[in-house]
Amino acid sequence: MGAAREAIVGAFTAPLTAPGTLLLGRYDTAGRLQYTDHTTTLPQAAGHALTPLLAPAGGEHPWTGWTFSAAWGTRENLTVTLVRPEMVAEVGVDVARDSAGRWRHPARWYRVRPDLSPVDVTLFGNPG
Repeated sequence: MGAAREAIVGAFTAPLTAPGTLLLGRYDTAGRLQYTDHTTTLPQAAGHALTPLLAPAGGEHPWTGWTFSAAWGTRENLTVTLVRPEMVAEVGVDVARDSAGRWRHPARWYRVRPDLSPVDVTLFGNPG
């Protein structure tokens, strides 16, 4: 795939019992969580293992009211469940970015990074 990068999990698709994809973000310099990408479909075992680590947002979330495209260039939107943006994931990404600074191709899931907190993740728009 490409380079390994860290991102914050902000939402997921499919039921909580087995998330299908993760929606990823990074904070910008103003402290806002910006959407960077979504993962490819998670392996079923990974989805089940993530279930206890994902806490529904409940209340305010930086992405409340946002819509997310199912794929680049499509009008189809994803149905997502927002989660507390506390979990850091390591993903494989292509270095190509769109004009807004988001990764252009879906990220490949690698693993949870329990050794990192969201403040340790590279800021949105910065390489790395």
